[in-house]
Amino acid sequence: MRILITGSSGQIGTNLALALQAQGHHVFGVDKRRNGWTDEIETLYQDLSMPYRDFQQGIGHVEYPMGFDAVVHLAAHAKVHELVVDPARALENITMTFNVLEFCRHHKLPIMFSSSREVYGDIHRYITEESHADFAFTESPYSASKISGEALVYSYAQCYGLPYLVFRFSNVYGRYDNDLDRMERVIPLFIRKISQGRPITIYGEDKVLDFTYVDDCVAGVMAGLEGLVSGKIRNHTINLAYGQGNSLVDMTRFIAEELGVTPDVTIEPSRVGEVTHYVANIGKAHSLLGYKPQTTLREGIRQSVAWGTDWWVNHPPKGY
Repeated sequence: MRILITGSSGQIGTNLALALQAQGHHVFGVDKRRNGWTDEIETLYQDLSMPYRDFQQGIGHVEYPMGFDAVVHLAAHAKVHELVVDPARALENITMTFNVLEFCRHHKLPIMFSSSREVYGDIHRYITEESHADFAFTESPYSASKISGEALVYSYAQCYGLPYLVFRFSNVYGRYDNDLDRMERVIPLFIRKISQGRPITIYGEDKVLDFTYVDDCVAGVMAGLEGLVSGKIRNHTINLAYGQGNSLVDMTRFIAEELGVTPDVTIEPSRVGEVTHYVANIGKAHSLLGYKPQTTLREGIRQSVAWGTDWWVNHPPKGY
């Protein structure tokens, strides 16, 4: 397969691109920043949030190589609270998705769109079967941008016959997620601070989330891509998660146990816009893709601590 990945310098993009290349597939990445972990992914540096109108060759006046089999659209501003503070980033997410869909429409390419468990909101938090997302209870500008992205994808399928898969991801963590100078993800942030004996704050003592180790996420995406490119699986919206909830308190305890320390923890209420309970129904992923996540949170934390600790020894971060 020849796959174009937007957001190829991010965590999922990096893991996915390297996994595809290891299987002999060709990957071309598009991102507005360089990849801080690897130089093995051919990447075009472009800001996809600009208001482009020319999609004949690439997006805007930037020329892309041709002959792709599918586009994986991962590029987005992804921190819920940051988009509450700066909602203009949500609009940029929508613009990015429109631009990528226009590129796919012009070149008749199927698209895999990265959505989020945030679309379920917090009101009907115990209903996570794909057809039951109630968009009337949108919690944040970030979730609104993902709902809007899904709506655009569905409209392009309806109006232009564009094949798609929408994956609703949930708290993906693991290898290549520790770029804390750019984005504070909770697991690598806690690993870094706890290892240094610095205090941490848990926002939501009773918050329960469905943490997904990145290798499980990538395995699901790759199975979906193979089905989408072959034409065997198309036009589905699928939860991609571990399928089991864990509290932030338990996640913190696992990190501390792995590091062999007692953490300095402060508990605060959940922040505005954040979902406080989510456990995914992954039955559809299992039935369509044969998806069977392998990595428990305890094991995933073990691998994350080992990888992150080794990385930081050899690549000391600037701000942390």
